[in-house]
Amino acid sequence: MNKDEQGNFYYSKKQGDLESKPAQFDFYFMDHHFKFNTDAGVFSKNYIDYGSFVMLNNFKPNDLEYPILDMGAGYGPLGIVISVLYNKHTVMAEINERAYNLILKNIKENKSDSEAYNSDLYEKITDDMKFSSVVTNPPIRAGKEVINKIYDGAYLHLVSKGELWVVIQKKQGAPSTKDYLTNLFGNCEIVKRDKGYYILKSIKE
Repeated sequence: MNKDEQGNFYYSKKQGDLESKPAQFDFYFMDHHFKFNTDAGVFSKNYIDYGSFVMLNNFKPNDLEYPILDMGAGYGPLGIVISVLYNKHTVMAEINERAYNLILKNIKENKSDSEAYNSDLYEKITDDMKFSSVVTNPPIRAGKEVINKIYDGAYLHLVSKGELWVVIQKKQGAPSTKDYLTNLFGNCEIVKRDKGYYILKSIKE
């Protein structure tokens, strides 16, 4: 299991005896007003983390008529904001039950065209589910094996010309991630560097 900056476990199925401390914050982005419900034991519970913010500033959906998958969605900021901004159907997968329940609240709160699964990686993302894009702010402390499974699964679930978008810090393995994705997809573009964060994009040929 992995602890967030407040010392709470977030990359785990259940939160055990961790006391619930519900909270809500407002997020203003590109002329839209979002409200996010959060709680103790979820990643970046006080506000959207900078890596996700950089992703939102740089992600652009392609023209493929398939849903977008947010893998490791937390309480849903990436998937929900992308859905509302671009009028896209998004699917969110999250292992943490508390975070998953927050996603459900946040979908309703923000009137997002989204659905969510309490899923350990692609456990509940069936083989027939295909996506135009996969976005992920991967749980670095879960380890390289877990993170590589996110990338491998994205490749399998993307349609031809579909895109994987990753935000990752340089100090947490952006260069090695770029190498891995280049080997997996045959390409990997650095879309943006911002305060040590890299936005990487690979396209499935």
